[in-house]
Amino acid sequence: MIALIWAMDENRLIGKDNMLPWHYPKDLQYFKEHTFNQSVLMGDLTYQSLKTYYKTKPLPFKKSYVANINDATYPDAIHVKDLFDFLKTTKEDIYVIGGRTIYQLTLPYADRLYITYILGTHEGNVYFPPFDLSEFKWIEKRLEEKLIFSVYERKQP
Repeated sequence: MIALIWAMDENRLIGKDNMLPWHYPKDLQYFKEHTFNQSVLMGDLTYQSLKTYYKTKPLPFKKSYVANINDATYPDAIHVKDLFDFLKTTKEDIYVIGGRTIYQLTLPYADRLYITYILGTHEGNVYFPPFDLSEFKWIEKRLEEKLIFSVYERKQP
């Protein structure tokens, strides 16, 4: 299963200078509940951003994959140079955790979407790419103050 997980505001904003443009503890808790000790896939910028929080500690994932078309080595992650081959051949359950380009490239492969809708707008410079939810069905919704936690599953043909 390939799942994408992200939070966005009403304008599809997801980032500000490679950081989150907000701080909602319930959203961070939700992210941790789903990704802790799981295999995750991210882009290089997301990896670099996480390393600012986890300078001396290992990332809190079972396995971390970093997609990067450039040659790279990561001390605590596996470099994925051919993202499409990886998506087609992996047998693992993978959570895609960002950033914008990685979300855009992986969305056609997603079986499940975990979207936190943040009510209101924020300031930032990175937006989730336009997408169509018609291929997915809404299977779960939970409301918290200023947050809507939603889960979508890809419709079967």
